[in-house]
Amino acid sequence: MNQQRQTIVRTLLIFAIIVLVNIIAVQFFSRVDLTSDKIYTLSGASKNLVKSLDDKFLVKAYFTSDLPAPYNNNRRYLQDQLDEYRAYAGGNFQYEFIDPGKKEEIEQEAQRYGIPPVQVQVLKEDKLQIEKAYMGLVFLYGDKQERVPVVQSTSNLEYEISSALKKLTTKELKKIGFLTGHGEPSLQQMSRLQEMLTKQYLVTTVDLSGGKAIPSDIAVLLIVAPSQPFKNWEKFLIDQYLMRGGKVAFLLNKVSATLQNQMGKTLNLEIDDMLESYGVRVNDDLVRDVNCAYVTIGQQAGFMIIQNQVPFYYLPRTAEFDKTNPITRGLGSVIFFFASSIDTSLAKAKGLVPHVLVKSSTKSGRQENFFLINPTAPVTPDMFKESGIPLAVAIEGAFPSAFSNKPIALDLTVQSSIDTTNRLFTGNLSKIVVVGDGDFFQNEYSGGNKDNFLFASNVVDWLADDIGLASIRVRDSESKPLDEVAEGTRAWIKGVNLTIPPLLVVLVGIARWRWRAAMRKRLETKGL
Repeated sequence: MNQQRQTIVRTLLIFAIIVLVNIIAVQFFSRVDLTSDKIYTLSGASKNLVKSLDDKFLVKAYFTSDLPAPYNNNRRYLQDQLDEYRAYAGGNFQYEFIDPGKKEEIEQEAQRYGIPPVQVQVLKEDKLQIEKAYMGLVFLYGDKQERVPVVQSTSNLEYEISSALKKLTTKELKKIGFLTGHGEPSLQQMSRLQEMLTKQYLVTTVDLSGGKAIPSDIAVLLIVAPSQPFKNWEKFLIDQYLMRGGKVAFLLNKVSATLQNQMGKTLNLEIDDMLESYGVRVNDDLVRDVNCAYVTIGQQAGFMIIQNQVPFYYLPRTAEFDKTNPITRGLGSVIFFFASSIDTSLAKAKGLVPHVLVKSSTKSGRQENFFLINPTAPVTPDMFKESGIPLAVAIEGAFPSAFSNKPIALDLTVQSSIDTTNRLFTGNLSKIVVVGDGDFFQNEYSGGNKDNFLFASNVVDWLADDIGLASIRVRDSESKPLDEVAEGTRAWIKGVNLTIPPLLVVLVGIARWRWRAAMRKRLETKGL
């Protein structure tokens, strides 16, 4: 009887402990994340965002129940992430999972929010079938809403949620302006970058025609791959925007080159004098690098043309980043499309602070004057004798005006529109970014390299003083490649893998054989 009572007491005690642990876990959320990048833990930026909520933020997750793999794992991961957001929100972050199922009114509700049905493959009764499913998110805050139409993977899901949080809770979004009028690519040609930027900003174009000043509400001005020279008064308008504290990214092609022509020519944009006054110079050269992207070319083999992939040294694939700078921290590699080198030697003399963001590898060089870019041309070691050539830089400080010591030549058509009497000769504290390539994030030239767009969007975030979410954007739950090792080390590891396992099996066999022989002998001595 006493033993039965003790068993009941133990059971009740264990049950009480389990309940107490769950109550504590609800009140004090914690998680152990053993991944190197802490990809399963909310970043500090996301925690600060959700802690700052002053009203109810609701997430509606329209997810079909009983989804097959891998979509069921996506749902489980999403729920864990939403739980973590809720744990830090102090009651202002709520979510609910809704299964549209066979209810037509719920399906219509999901579609009104912009959540479309998708087709997924389902294995039922040993048959592969196509079924309709919903896997979307709607974020509601006050009278505003955002959505993620389809959660296809868990990659950067935190960034999607935090971006929606930031966009809906920010009272006034900052404006990002793309300069036009000098042969720059259209926003459509940069649609992937534009899509990333519209998660946090209002994206617009800036036209200087008629002498119109750059609007004061433009937080960042992007000058992307102009192909036509700037007029003197246009440079003045850009200069005065910078003097007023505006932020500018100069993403420039100094050499016009194409893969088809296999030749290049220098572009004279008439902007060098202005950049030099800001302590930076984009050189008239092309950087070549042993670490580069590959291109496909047709090579004659008898009567046939065989398509081969060959390294193209004028498409540097660089991973040499300033790992302390938030613009480049966490990036993998960026592919540039005919990049020019950058000189910042003038910056310190002007009291400015330069930062080299991206450099070429230890085996690189430059081509100057005559630009022959044939991918099959012979190469020599002398072509790659340089190391760490700057390809992208950031500069901070109070910039001197490019028009401090020279007159402003104005066209008659704009003379009455431009106010030169109240011009600033020394600017407020500001910052610029200069990249010797204006094509690397365009749809046509990026090669689909994700880090190209991450780098470009990080540049905008840094210039807009809004770098917080950049650290989330580069986090990814995909598998990471193994580190490259030397050929000798690779051969040694391979030899160890081939010899050690069989040797261990033999040793275990010998040990087992000796043990059984010893046991047999012991039994025989006992007369058994």
